[in-house]
Amino acid sequence: MVILRTMATLAAMTSLLAGRLSAQANTRITSDSAAAVETVHRFHTLLASGDSAAAVQLLAPDLVVLESGSVETRVEYLGHHLGADMQFARTVPSERRVVAVHQDGDVVWVAGTSTSRGEFRDRKVDSRGAELVVLTRSGSGWVIRAIHWSSRRNSP
Repeated sequence: MVILRTMATLAAMTSLLAGRLSAQANTRITSDSAAAVETVHRFHTLLASGDSAAAVQLLAPDLVVLESGSVETRVEYLGHHLGADMQFARTVPSERRVVAVHQDGDVVWVAGTSTSRGEFRDRKVDSRGAELVVLTRSGSGWVIRAIHWSSRRNSP
């Protein structure tokens, strides 16, 4: 029953998202690019649930992560930041919004923003973020090839 409700919710969100994106970003959403957007959403959901094994399955072997002025390979990201990203996602509530989706054949890039407020490691968090995720189609669906995250504190 929970799975059916979740699927219905995702279907409604995808439909709403497609309408909102088309109106806001003049972006054409197809069922194909919507599946790529769902992969990004699933990645964030898996981080927040602490399911690193499933989250890692969505990352391509040649993943590149850009964050805080650094460039990390998949191996470096898994060894250095995945655990902290999962802790942050579980601890600090975040609102995410997709602002643009573009597809060129077997490549989709998804741009989004986020607002995070809460406490992490005894520090107050009140920030805005931007994210760019590049995905490619594989035999098993969409995989994440690159992630670029940036964030800044909200002004008081």
